[in-house]
Amino acid sequence: MSTLWPTLIEFLLRLSFGLAAAMLITPARWVTGGFFRVHLWVLMGLGTFASLAIYSRWGVYQEPKLTFGLAIAAAVVSYIGAIVWMYDAQRSGKVLLAGVTALFLAAGLTGQWQTTPESSTTTLADPLDFISGALVLGSFMAAMLLGHWYLNHPGMKLEPLRRLVGICGLALLLRGALGAAAVVYLARVGNLPDSTIGWSFLAFRWLAGLVGPAVMAVLTWETLKIPNTQSATGILYAAITLTFLGELTAQLLSRGLPVPV
Repeated sequence: MSTLWPTLIEFLLRLSFGLAAAMLITPARWVTGGFFRVHLWVLMGLGTFASLAIYSRWGVYQEPKLTFGLAIAAAVVSYIGAIVWMYDAQRSGKVLLAGVTALFLAAGLTGQWQTTPESSTTTLADPLDFISGALVLGSFMAAMLLGHWYLNHPGMKLEPLRRLVGICGLALLLRGALGAAAVVYLARVGNLPDSTIGWSFLAFRWLAGLVGPAVMAVLTWETLKIPNTQSATGILYAAITLTFLGELTAQLLSRGLPVPV
């Protein structure tokens, strides 16, 4: 349980940061303000949930007030941002969304630093692992939510959704490159799994977290050429399930390793 709770809290903060970052780069001139308003409320809920989880496991952190305060601040700014988007104030709304993104990033990195197991070495790979994993989770989540938004506003241009699907692909490439580098390093130092179960989990992490979502991203891209946003959204639902499983497995596997996988 001491490993599970920090993993789940970090997962929440990764998802929150990734979703906020993906929303931030979504052009407001092509997407109605309601998309940002509604999903800032989602971010408010995620921030509140993360802060409550941190509070319930206060002793896990060396400086719990820091991570807790950042998560609370992210939730509060998300609420303020949602109010601003009610009036379709795009510039102010984007500034507040940037603040939400920064707060979730800070909360995630400070929490990750404080809960790194003593058997692990804190390196540059840790923040890169957090950011790349968050971008995979958040880009697919944002793409699915935007695809769903087309059901309410079918007249919107498809360019924003195509852009998000492209970002999904770039995030997977970055995540895959870091994962491959980690596997090569672990092979050199003799830290790869030495059991069938360990190899099975590592294979599942790659198949569910990288290969499967990559296939789904390609299928979504091709579906948008028809175009059929409803089918594309359904594919993205499946992709999110895979990314959730893959990233959670990666976090659990990385506990105690010199570099995250």
